[in-house]
Amino acid sequence: MQIGRPSVTARGAAAFRAAHQALEGGRVFHDPLAARILAADADDPLLEAAFRPEREDVRLSVAARARFAEDAVAAAVTRGVRQAVALGAGLDTFGCRNPYEAEGLRVFEVDHPTTQEWKRGRLAAAEIPVPPSLTFAPVDFERQSLADGLTAAGFDPARPAFFIWLGVVPYLTHTAVLDTLGFIADLPGGSGVVFDYGEPPDTLPPEHRAVYEARAAWAAEAGEPFLSFFTPEELAGDLHRLGFSAREDIRYRDLTARYESGHRMADGYADLGAHVIHTWLQG
Repeated sequence: MQIGRPSVTARGAAAFRAAHQALEGGRVFHDPLAARILAADADDPLLEAAFRPEREDVRLSVAARARFAEDAVAAAVTRGVRQAVALGAGLDTFGCRNPYEAEGLRVFEVDHPTTQEWKRGRLAAAEIPVPPSLTFAPVDFERQSLADGLTAAGFDPARPAFFIWLGVVPYLTHTAVLDTLGFIADLPGGSGVVFDYGEPPDTLPPEHRAVYEARAAWAAEAGEPFLSFFTPEELAGDLHRLGFSAREDIRYRDLTARYESGHRMADGYADLGAHVIHTWLQG
């Protein structure tokens, strides 16, 4: 990963969100800022790849993941949560769009300080305003804990909060993942998190393992190797032990059909054991 700009995988996800707006009209996930924040990246190969016709299933799954996450935020707001945290926010635009600002939702974006500085420059160049409800919480994890970084930014640990944690967990160690989930679990009832994870590669069907190996090699070459894997049963046990009392876990391959009735992924689509999960503490 290059310190000072979002990771290759984060930029790729942003490219697919933007391409979904242009090619599918944002019908699964509407984000009017997705293309604007990438205005300076018109020649980026990642953006060009996202627009290829054969990548429709990937565009739809990335869009569905974002929709799932923001639906989870909506549910948290309904439960009375008024703090949201985007962990490893990258080029995500939820904080700038915040549809719950009138209800008092405050959004904190957590990322490396130089990455946030780069993003803020992009927002300024694209003339995307930063609303008063958005607070940037720069955290250098080599020098500072998540708790300290959030508290310094004005986060209130005595109030419930909801965390959006997409495209990050596979690149963290198992210990780091559980430590972060433990921090969230220690917050008041009603708090929750949505995140994605991958199953161990040895659980994949043989026809998908070569695809996995190629993707893992690409990620490692980009400086973002896969470090943690969970089986659904293992993760469910971890979450239960931490105190999370409710959860919804769904495979990527099934996610798009949730929003596109009858949609079937192409025969060549391999989700590589990827899941997205929404879990929360009962209030």
